[in-house]
Amino acid sequence: MLGPATRAGLRYGAEAFALGFALALVRIPMLVPAIGEFAAVLCEIPVMLAAMLLRARAIIRRSSIATARQRTAMGLTGFALLMVCEWGLALVLGQGSQAWLASLATLPGAIGLAGQLIFAMLPLMVRYPRD
Repeated sequence: MLGPATRAGLRYGAEAFALGFALALVRIPMLVPAIGEFAAVLCEIPVMLAAMLLRARAIIRRSSIATARQRTAMGLTGFALLMVCEWGLALVLGQGSQAWLASLATLPGAIGLAGQLIFAMLPLMVRYPRD
């Protein structure tokens, strides 16, 4: 049986993947050709992080994730799920594991990864009502 922090993290990660997928449907065909991949990623990151900060707050309150330890577990679980989902999507799209890892070493990939690491820390930035 999963604890509340793990369940919250799975929801948090799944929602982040769904939002990122939806934003990519706009970023890739519309923004990338117009302004390039680097600028498009820079446009997407703040939107993603702002939305996920709001979702982190809502999930924490709904799940009663009160302690910093629980919020850390939620963020790390969400990050792990997000990375597994992105790797899986890369495989489904025929990219391959090595190509996916190599894409993280590009400038847009590194910025995206930095955004994902910030995403993992967002639950720690949310104050629980008793904090």
